[in-house]
Amino acid sequence: MRTFIIITILFFSLSLSAQEVNWISWDEAIALTSTEENPKKIFVDIYTDWCGWCKKMDKDTFQNQEVAAYMAENFYMVKMDAEGKEPITYQGKEFKYVPSGKRGYHELAAALLQGRLSYPTVVFLDEEGNMLSPVPGYQKVKPFLKIARYFGDNIYKEQDWKSYDSAGE
Repeated sequence: MRTFIIITILFFSLSLSAQEVNWISWDEAIALTSTEENPKKIFVDIYTDWCGWCKKMDKDTFQNQEVAAYMAENFYMVKMDAEGKEPITYQGKEFKYVPSGKRGYHELAAALLQGRLSYPTVVFLDEEGNMLSPVPGYQKVKPFLKIARYFGDNIYKEQDWKSYDSAGE
């Protein structure tokens, strides 16, 4: 019985310490930026179901406790399927799925990726939903946190990326 209690307590404390990423929909994030008194910036992870690097980034980067905690505190986190078929209305325009060859693409994903359909790509938006920057490619924890802090801590408002990136070396 004593062993069972110790294991239960240990399991419960481990589950409390694990930070989960709370992914929300695009519409939820946009609604929160317009209704919250102090809205956060928006972070969009643009992926496809067939993208192995997207799955690796989910597992290795986004599930990292430090990353998950920082992102939850500073961003509304959106996961967007670049091949999603549901229309999305944003800034008065309806974005739809576009069939193309074997696979199509979603117009909003293409707009956020500035026409470069490369996965994974993450996109940072300000509190009003305006584009800050897309960041293509798989990112490990340390480089990802550096990028996230650049936008999340508003460093981008005072320092260009090149200066910021080279200052840490």
